[in-house]
Amino acid sequence: MQIEPFQIAIPDHDIDDLRQRIRASRWAPATPSPAWQQGADPAWLRELADYWATHFDWRAAERKLNQQPQFLADVDGQRVHFVHRRGNGLSPYPLVVTHGWPGSFFEFHLLLDQLCDPGSFGADPADAFDVVVPSLPGFAFSAAPAQGGTSSFQVADLWVSLMRGLGYERFGAQGGDIGAGVSVALAARHPQAVEGIHLNFLPSSYEPAIGAAQQPLTAAEENFLREKAEWALLEGGYAHMHSTKPQTLAASLNDSPIGLAAWIAEKFRAWSDCDGEIERVFSKDDLLTNISLYWHTQTIGTSMQMYWENRLQPMRFAGAPRVVPPVGFAHFPKELSHPPRSWIERTFDVVQWTDMPGGGHFAAMEKPGLLATEIRRFFRPLRAQKS
Repeated sequence: MQIEPFQIAIPDHDIDDLRQRIRASRWAPATPSPAWQQGADPAWLRELADYWATHFDWRAAERKLNQQPQFLADVDGQRVHFVHRRGNGLSPYPLVVTHGWPGSFFEFHLLLDQLCDPGSFGADPADAFDVVVPSLPGFAFSAAPAQGGTSSFQVADLWVSLMRGLGYERFGAQGGDIGAGVSVALAARHPQAVEGIHLNFLPSSYEPAIGAAQQPLTAAEENFLREKAEWALLEGGYAHMHSTKPQTLAASLNDSPIGLAAWIAEKFRAWSDCDGEIERVFSKDDLLTNISLYWHTQTIGTSMQMYWENRLQPMRFAGAPRVVPPVGFAHFPKELSHPPRSWIERTFDVVQWTDMPGGGHFAAMEKPGLLATEIRRFFRPLRAQKS
């Protein structure tokens, strides 16, 4: 596997072009609905756009991103961008952490410090990790697949090859959103390599074995499925569009920075534990760093391709054997869905379950300390088995 160091260096003319596009935006007329009721609030969006064009310093954000050790690798013919951060400890445990949409590898900039150098945060240095954070295919600086068929299952195959190329034959996995799906696929397809997975989200397409031969649905499971369907009806329009007509949407979002910002920022507000005040949790600089990664790499369309592929190859385990590697689950109160433990245990061996005191879908950004504590606790017994 060929690996080379990588540093982000967006050309000046791309930054200038972005600012010109923002200033030349044609704004949609506002409706009489209350702020945020029908999507991104126009007043807040104008404020964000003005900041993006006049105050946001991409070069400062770029320097911050480049503080992480980044690399490009040819993995089974696929160009993969990844962060590879070594842990400060006697025997760091190897861990691959996978992001989702509308996030990026930037989601984990605070979590990496906690995982790789726990001693600096008052935790046991023996709990240090070697962390690999790949960018999903078609996200940021990872190339989009040349052909269709790259669902979470195929990404899991790529991650195993990547980790082996880095010298890790056995390792753990962690993820939320699409990253949770990749982690589940890693456990299901590669139990000989993956010792355990920690999740803070359950893939929406996950279906355990149910039917006459299995235990009937519990009241909690029935309620979960009902709430999940109601959420999809009222909030899931973005995912339906991604998974059915991504190129139609990409034509607009790849051309309009305001459209892109609205599409992404609205999700950060709706899916986080911010009580409607998005900047209580995410600064404008952090929001725009993530949004700018999509803009400068022109990957909003290719990122949506994962939804198309995962619709064609969902996480269905009917008739499949139980997944062997153990699972830890951190249940954040403002997450998109709230599966009961029994629903996951129909397929997995859940050895750690924690109802978290706060946080939402972007746990690594919202509550990095809490999430890191849970990850350390889950992998501690597996770490002991390796020594």
